[in-house]
Amino acid sequence: ATIITGCAQGESTFIPRIPLLSSNYPFEFKRLQFPIKVSFAMTINKSQGQSLKIAGIDLSDDCFTHGQFYVACSRVSSPTSLVILAPNRRTTNVVYKEVL
Repeated sequence: ATIITGCAQGESTFIPRIPLLSSNYPFEFKRLQFPIKVSFAMTINKSQGQSLKIAGIDLSDDCFTHGQFYVACSRVSSPTSLVILAPNRRTTNVVYKEVL
């Protein structure tokens, strides 16, 4: 897996399977578990009109339509609930001056 945020961003890492043995029952069983969090992704257009508790925005490619960056950032109620991945640390906010 590739780490996408933090000080190890861009590094590959191994996700180990953790064996869990249960002895709370009269029989013994073993299950394997991966230490990961389940998540999902959607396009900016799909997120329009939704409220999210937390959101991450991947800006590896610039937004391509007027207002997309605003829509993406305004899905959460607090800036602390927003994580933005911008590899170049910059992006273009596409604005059509004619609309303003």
